[in-house]
Amino acid sequence: MCSHYLSVNNPQNLKTYFDVTPPPAGAKEDIWPGYLGVFVRPHPLADVGDEAIPPREALLGAFGLIAHWASDTKIARHTYNARTETVAVKPSFRDAWRNARHCIIPAEAIFEPDWRSGKAVATRIARADGHPMGIAGLWAWWKSPLGDVLHSFTMLTINADAHPLMNQLHKPADEKRMVVILPEARYADWLNATPDQSKDFFRPYPAESLQATPLS
Repeated sequence: MCSHYLSVNNPQNLKTYFDVTPPPAGAKEDIWPGYLGVFVRPHPLADVGDEAIPPREALLGAFGLIAHWASDTKIARHTYNARTETVAVKPSFRDAWRNARHCIIPAEAIFEPDWRSGKAVATRIARADGHPMGIAGLWAWWKSPLGDVLHSFTMLTINADAHPLMNQLHKPADEKRMVVILPEARYADWLNATPDQSKDFFRPYPAESLQATPLS
Protein backbone atom coordinates (compact mmCIF):
# COMPACT_ATOMS: atom_id res chain seq x y z
CA MET A 1 0.00 0.00 0.00
CA CYS A 2 1.17 3.53 -0.62
CA SER A 3 0.26 6.42 1.68
CA HIS A 4 3.19 8.74 0.87
CA TYR A 5 4.66 9.87 -2.43
CA LEU A 6 6.36 12.76 -4.20
CA SER A 7 4.17 14.42 -6.82
CA VAL A 8 5.38 15.63 -10.21
CA ASN A 9 4.81 19.38 -10.07
CA ASN A 10 7.49 20.58 -12.49
CA PRO A 11 5.67 22.08 -15.51
CA GLN A 12 8.23 20.76 -18.02
CA ASN A 13 8.05 17.21 -16.65
CA LEU A 14 4.25 17.28 -16.67
CA LYS A 15 4.33 18.31 -20.32
CA THR A 16 7.14 15.96 -21.38
CA TYR A 17 5.96 12.79 -19.67
CA PHE A 18 2.20 13.29 -19.31
CA ASP A 19 1.35 15.78 -22.08
CA VAL A 20 -0.52 18.16 -19.78
CA THR A 21 -0.12 21.70 -18.52
CA PRO A 22 -0.02 22.24 -14.74
CA PRO A 23 -3.29 22.79 -12.84
CA PRO A 24 -3.83 25.98 -10.82
CA ALA A 25 -1.45 26.56 -7.93
CA GLY A 26 -2.07 24.70 -4.69
CA ALA A 27 -0.63 21.23 -5.25
CA LYS A 28 1.69 19.83 -2.61
CA GLU A 29 4.88 18.02 -3.61
CA ASP A 30 5.22 15.76 -0.56
CA ILE A 31 1.83 14.02 -0.54
CA TRP A 32 0.00 12.23 2.28
CA PRO A 33 -3.69 11.23 2.46
CA GLY A 34 -5.94 14.29 2.27
CA TYR A 35 -3.27 16.51 0.68
CA LEU A 36 -3.95 18.16 -2.67
CA GLY A 37 -1.93 16.66 -5.51
CA VAL A 38 -1.90 16.55 -9.30
CA PHE A 39 -3.79 13.89 -11.23
CA VAL A 40 -4.33 13.46 -14.97
CA ARG A 41 -7.65 12.46 -16.55
CA PRO A 42 -9.19 12.55 -20.06
CA HIS A 43 -10.41 16.02 -20.96
CA PRO A 44 -14.22 15.98 -20.67
CA LEU A 45 -14.55 17.77 -24.05
CA ALA A 46 -11.89 15.79 -25.90
CA ASP A 47 -14.47 14.05 -28.10
CA VAL A 48 -16.24 17.14 -29.47
CA GLY A 49 -13.88 17.40 -32.44
CA ASP A 50 -12.22 20.69 -31.52
CA GLU A 51 -8.49 20.44 -32.18
CA ALA A 52 -7.85 23.19 -29.64
CA ILE A 53 -9.00 20.91 -26.83
CA PRO A 54 -6.24 18.61 -25.54
CA PRO A 55 -6.96 14.89 -25.04
CA ARG A 56 -6.16 15.04 -21.31
CA GLU A 57 -5.94 17.53 -18.48
CA ALA A 58 -4.22 17.88 -15.10
CA LEU A 59 -6.35 18.75 -12.07
CA LEU A 60 -5.89 19.27 -8.36
CA GLY A 61 -7.43 16.61 -6.17
CA ALA A 62 -7.31 15.20 -2.67
CA PHE A 63 -5.24 12.03 -2.23
CA GLY A 64 -7.93 9.64 -1.04
CA LEU A 65 -11.15 9.10 -2.97
CA ILE A 66 -14.11 11.06 -1.58
CA ALA A 67 -17.31 9.49 -2.90
CA HIS A 68 -20.22 11.78 -3.75
CA TRP A 69 -22.21 10.40 -0.80
CA ALA A 70 -19.53 11.12 1.85
CA SER A 71 -20.59 13.48 4.62
CA ASP A 72 -17.14 15.09 4.82
CA THR A 73 -13.58 14.70 3.53
CA LYS A 74 -12.26 12.59 6.43
CA ILE A 75 -12.90 9.42 4.43
CA ALA A 76 -9.78 10.27 2.37
CA ARG A 77 -7.66 8.99 5.26
CA HIS A 78 -8.86 5.47 4.41
CA THR A 79 -9.41 5.54 0.63
CA TYR A 80 -6.01 6.53 -0.78
CA ASN A 81 -5.49 2.98 -2.13
CA ALA A 82 -8.03 0.72 -3.83
CA ARG A 83 -7.48 -3.03 -4.06
CA THR A 84 -8.03 -4.19 -7.64
CA GLU A 85 -9.57 -7.41 -6.33
CA THR A 86 -12.46 -5.56 -4.64
CA VAL A 87 -12.61 -2.14 -6.31
CA ALA A 88 -15.72 -3.04 -8.31
CA VAL A 89 -17.81 -3.78 -5.21
CA LYS A 90 -16.46 -1.55 -2.42
CA PRO A 91 -18.92 1.30 -1.78
CA SER A 92 -16.17 3.91 -1.75
CA PHE A 93 -14.89 2.98 -5.21
CA ARG A 94 -17.58 1.15 -7.18
CA ASP A 95 -19.15 4.23 -8.79
CA ALA A 96 -15.78 5.49 -10.05
CA TRP A 97 -14.97 2.00 -11.29
CA ARG A 98 -18.32 1.45 -13.02
CA ASN A 99 -18.06 4.83 -14.77
CA ALA A 100 -14.42 4.17 -15.80
CA ARG A 101 -13.20 7.38 -14.17
CA HIS A 102 -9.60 6.47 -14.84
CA CYS A 103 -6.74 8.78 -14.00
CA ILE A 104 -2.96 8.79 -13.81
CA ILE A 105 -1.14 10.01 -10.71
CA PRO A 106 2.28 11.47 -11.66
CA ALA A 107 4.87 10.53 -9.02
CA GLU A 108 8.60 11.14 -8.80
CA ALA A 109 8.80 8.41 -6.15
CA ILE A 110 6.77 6.49 -3.61
CA PHE A 111 7.79 5.61 -0.06
CA GLU A 112 7.37 2.25 1.69
CA PRO A 113 8.71 0.82 4.99
CA ASP A 114 11.38 -1.89 4.76
CA TRP A 115 11.05 -4.23 7.76
CA ARG A 116 13.88 -6.70 6.96
CA SER A 117 16.01 -5.33 9.80
CA GLY A 118 13.20 -5.85 12.30
CA LYS A 119 12.15 -2.21 12.34
CA ALA A 120 10.71 0.09 9.71
CA VAL A 121 13.22 1.83 7.45
CA ALA A 122 11.64 4.42 5.17
CA THR A 123 12.58 3.55 1.60
CA ARG A 124 12.29 5.67 -1.54
CA ILE A 125 11.20 3.74 -4.63
CA ALA A 126 11.54 5.31 -8.07
CA ARG A 127 11.98 4.27 -11.66
CA ALA A 128 15.54 3.24 -12.36
CA ASP A 129 15.65 5.28 -15.58
CA GLY A 130 14.86 8.51 -13.73
CA HIS A 131 11.51 9.04 -15.44
CA PRO A 132 8.51 9.78 -13.24
CA MET A 133 5.97 7.07 -12.51
CA GLY A 134 2.47 7.14 -13.93
CA ILE A 135 0.34 5.34 -11.33
CA ALA A 136 -3.08 4.01 -12.33
CA GLY A 137 -5.93 5.48 -10.33
CA LEU A 138 -9.58 6.43 -10.15
CA TRP A 139 -11.00 9.91 -9.61
CA ALA A 140 -14.23 11.32 -8.19
CA TRP A 141 -15.85 14.64 -7.35
CA TRP A 142 -17.58 15.65 -4.14
CA LYS A 143 -19.75 18.67 -3.36
CA SER A 144 -19.46 20.20 0.10
CA PRO A 145 -22.51 21.42 2.06
CA LEU A 146 -21.52 24.94 0.92
CA GLY A 147 -21.62 23.90 -2.73
CA ASP A 148 -17.86 23.78 -3.35
CA VAL A 149 -16.66 20.96 -5.62
CA LEU A 150 -13.58 18.97 -4.63
CA HIS A 151 -11.92 16.39 -6.86
CA SER A 152 -10.12 13.40 -5.37
CA PHE A 153 -8.26 10.28 -6.46
CA THR A 154 -7.04 6.89 -5.32
CA MET A 155 -4.17 4.63 -6.40
CA LEU A 156 -4.95 1.09 -7.55
CA THR A 157 -2.93 -1.71 -5.94
CA ILE A 158 -2.23 -5.36 -6.72
CA ASN A 159 -0.80 -8.29 -4.78
CA ALA A 160 3.02 -8.29 -4.73
CA ASP A 161 3.81 -11.50 -2.81
CA ALA A 162 5.89 -12.72 -5.76
CA HIS A 163 7.50 -9.40 -6.68
CA PRO A 164 11.30 -9.57 -6.10
CA LEU A 165 11.46 -6.03 -4.71
CA MET A 166 8.07 -5.17 -3.24
CA ASN A 167 7.73 -8.48 -1.39
CA GLN A 168 10.63 -7.40 0.82
CA LEU A 169 8.75 -4.41 2.21
CA HIS A 170 6.08 -3.99 4.91
CA LYS A 171 5.81 -6.18 8.01
CA PRO A 172 6.63 -9.88 7.52
CA ALA A 173 3.11 -11.06 8.34
CA ASP A 174 1.37 -8.48 6.13
CA GLU A 175 0.23 -9.14 2.59
CA LYS A 176 2.61 -7.52 0.13
CA ARG A 177 1.00 -4.90 -2.11
CA MET A 178 2.20 -2.49 -4.78
CA VAL A 179 0.65 0.30 -6.81
CA VAL A 180 -0.08 -0.26 -10.50
CA ILE A 181 2.69 1.56 -12.38
CA LEU A 182 1.71 2.03 -16.01
CA PRO A 183 4.05 1.69 -19.01
CA GLU A 184 4.43 5.14 -20.58
CA ALA A 185 3.31 3.83 -23.97
CA ARG A 186 -0.06 2.81 -22.49
CA TYR A 187 -1.07 6.00 -20.67
CA ALA A 188 -3.72 6.85 -23.26
CA ASP A 189 -4.97 3.25 -23.32
CA TRP A 190 -5.52 3.30 -19.56
CA LEU A 191 -7.32 6.64 -19.58
CA ASN A 192 -9.73 5.39 -22.23
CA ALA A 193 -10.18 1.77 -21.07
CA THR A 194 -13.56 0.34 -20.15
CA PRO A 195 -14.02 -1.50 -16.84
CA ASP A 196 -13.74 -4.83 -18.68
CA GLN A 197 -10.48 -3.74 -20.33
CA SER A 198 -9.00 -2.38 -17.11
CA LYS A 199 -7.85 -5.71 -15.72
CA ASP A 200 -5.28 -6.00 -18.50
CA PHE A 201 -3.32 -3.19 -16.82
CA PHE A 202 -3.07 -4.85 -13.42
CA ARG A 203 0.45 -6.18 -13.84
CA PRO A 204 3.49 -5.78 -11.57
CA TYR A 205 6.10 -3.32 -12.76
CA PRO A 206 9.43 -5.11 -13.36
CA ALA A 207 11.67 -5.10 -10.29
CA GLU A 208 14.76 -4.43 -12.41
CA SER A 209 13.13 -1.19 -13.62
CA LEU A 210 12.76 0.14 -10.07
CA GLN A 211 15.34 1.49 -7.65
CA ALA A 212 14.92 1.34 -3.86
CA THR A 213 16.94 3.72 -1.68
CA PRO A 214 16.81 3.58 2.14
CA LEU A 215 16.45 7.01 3.74
CA SER A 216 18.65 8.05 6.63
